[in-house]
Amino acid sequence: MIGVDRAAWLMAEVEAAARAHILPLFRHLGDSDVRTKSRPDDLVTQADLACEAALTKALAVAWPEALVVGEEAVAADPVLLSRIGASEVAVILDPVDGTWNFANGLPVFGVIVAVTRFGQPVWGGIYDPVCDDWVVTGAGEGTQFVARGRSHPLRCGSASGPLTGYLPFYLFAKEMQPRIAALLPEFGRVATLRCSAHEHRMLAQGRVDFVLCAKLMPWDHAAGVLAVREAGGVARLIDGREYSATLSEGVMLVARDEKTWEQVAGTFRFLGRGARRGLRLRSLGPAVSTGSKRRTATAHLEPRRQEPLRYSGAPETRPSGQSPRR
Repeated sequence: MIGVDRAAWLMAEVEAAARAHILPLFRHLGDSDVRTKSRPDDLVTQADLACEAALTKALAVAWPEALVVGEEAVAADPVLLSRIGASEVAVILDPVDGTWNFANGLPVFGVIVAVTRFGQPVWGGIYDPVCDDWVVTGAGEGTQFVARGRSHPLRCGSASGPLTGYLPFYLFAKEMQPRIAALLPEFGRVATLRCSAHEHRMLAQGRVDFVLCAKLMPWDHAAGVLAVREAGGVARLIDGREYSATLSEGVMLVARDEKTWEQVAGTFRFLGRGARRGLRLRSLGPAVSTGSKRRTATAHLEPRRQEPLRYSGAPETRPSGQSPRR
């Protein structure tokens, strides 16, 4: 959908940025390389910042007509999110998805790149810098696993046996957690990788049956939704709305097929629109007018003071005071 040459260029730029800015810091982060954002376990590292800056610079030169929306850039300029729906071409970047894992020495993280057209994903790449491989997808082109010059198509396949999947339990508000927990025994196994990149990759490869997503950040899901759909899967919000990178709130269910989607959605239907006040979610909408003043509806993404996080860099340790949340 974006052309073979441009896709190859984009993948090469991501690989180069990962080699230059991510891998050298993996398990070698110093105290000044890790900071907190909205909560103690919401982290940003020097690798996130440097990788995103490198990709943004390269895109500005090679693809100047594209709107570039990086996760860390949005923290400084939330209005970028409101421009995705009106942009003919937007490139959405998550420079290190699974930052908590990365900062704690766990090799479960990735780089996510999505290209959208007026908010709809048309191309996506999910890169694993540790294993140096990709899940790549394009609208109408299927989904491929690409590694060391070789590729093969991916299919989600059909469910067999008790359903397994990923659910970010601790991203739901505490008052919702007991009701969710009571339903988990209905499944074969439910876990979280704390990394949307690898959760969507696993589903596109047919390794699990579903992924339940509690937050709709476009850099987390735009590429993964397209990859799963092109591999034969289904992705919709649990209240039935179709996914778009412009959506700001709701709970999304991604599943290997329609039957699985309906089964899991039936279990968690209470997490739909009527339960939004019970979720730890805030709007990602554009600035809105309130009389003579203007405010943004993106309070949790506004520029915030970044507190240094004491961190030893050893994979066995966690930053002080950090809870084991996603």
